[in-house]
Amino acid sequence: MRNLRQSKLRTSLTVLGVSIGIASLAGMVSLGVGLQDQFVGRFMRAGVFDSITVLSGDTRINVPFGGGRAGRGAGGGRQNAPPVADTPRKPLDDAALQELAALENVATAYPIIRVPLELKFGEHTEFAAAAGVPMSSKGEGGFQKIPHGQFFANEMDPACMLSLEKAKQLNAEDPGSMIGKTLNLTYATALPSAGSPAVPMAMQVQRVSIDCAVVGIVERETGPAPGPNTVAPLMLPLAKTREINTAVQQTQRLVRGRGSEGIYSSIAVKVTRPQHTQDVEERIKKLGYSAFSLNDALEGAKRAFLILDIILGLVGSIALAVASLGIMNTMVMSILERTREIGIMKAIGGSDSDVRRIFLIEAAVIGVIGGIAGLILGWIVGRIINFGANQYILSQGGAAGNLFSIPAWLIGSAIAFSILVSLAAGAYPARRAARLDPIQALRHD
Repeated sequence: MRNLRQSKLRTSLTVLGVSIGIASLAGMVSLGVGLQDQFVGRFMRAGVFDSITVLSGDTRINVPFGGGRAGRGAGGGRQNAPPVADTPRKPLDDAALQELAALENVATAYPIIRVPLELKFGEHTEFAAAAGVPMSSKGEGGFQKIPHGQFFANEMDPACMLSLEKAKQLNAEDPGSMIGKTLNLTYATALPSAGSPAVPMAMQVQRVSIDCAVVGIVERETGPAPGPNTVAPLMLPLAKTREINTAVQQTQRLVRGRGSEGIYSSIAVKVTRPQHTQDVEERIKKLGYSAFSLNDALEGAKRAFLILDIILGLVGSIALAVASLGIMNTMVMSILERTREIGIMKAIGGSDSDVRRIFLIEAAVIGVIGGIAGLILGWIVGRIINFGANQYILSQGGAAGNLFSIPAWLIGSAIAFSILVSLAAGAYPARRAARLDPIQALRHD
């Protein structure tokens, strides 16, 4: 430290160069890490890491982010995956629910249902699709935090929940005041008519109207696909939704001559632990169904983020490479200024390794100080950029987030990388100092 203080200005400028290089590198990498955390965090809040969406066996699913396709015989879109045996299409009915729920490491299985309804509130009337929410979703995914009200008390209560956007649509001034208000929901169902001798079992379509109280308002969290914990504009307890869905399917079969009663468009399968998702998904496909989980979507996303991190790291390393030239220049100038000192050290018994070690330690100290200062500088700049970006995002109606994330491994890696770069830059000057002839060094003015 005494040797470095002898040239305060040059040492300070060299440390500043290293700190700017580390700030650039850490800032770029922390941006990639922050974006990845935001991406994965949304899926975590959606509660789909331990969920699998099951569709009928002949359905093909386009997996986001270049993950391929998941379907019968597709192997889930993964490269080098073993082929799945070709099996006949199997309907998604109550028997399928029991079959899926009986699989090992499956916690529960239930249908994903959205039923068409007519919603009335005061003078407001619209057609809406009500999503069924199982009681097991309480405290999970998008239902971890309910800003207004609470979750359903039981499965059969005439109650409903709204997304925050839907509550604002119904009451823009005070959406929270919708708690306790009653919505009128109407749907069509086929009921037996009085009949006649010619048609003893005649059916007629009738409108059924139910009143439900708003018990909760949930902030909307979108997932990669409609899932069990995805917040919809209008939500009912799953058991009530299944009851309505059965009535709607009966009506469709009567009016349109088609529609299968007791057949679901998709089923959600919840595994006991996220680690079992991949294994359970493969077994579901072998049963003849199509299956999709977040693991499929993240395959391409992980590759994309890896490439992004590499590119950002290379861009940030440019400034650090320039800083390494500054370290080398500082060490060379230090050798020229301390030539007589080196000669004296060698004359009184100092070895080449002693001299080399002195200069390498000085270079490492510059790296440590520059690395710590660079991390602090990168964190401050990141906070400023993050604040400005969030202000703009909020002004556009988006949700604020942490765009820059500096985890512990990045802090340790940045300081270690700074030391390695400094040692590499100081290797040549240290070798040059160690090879000085002590007699020539003592004669140096």
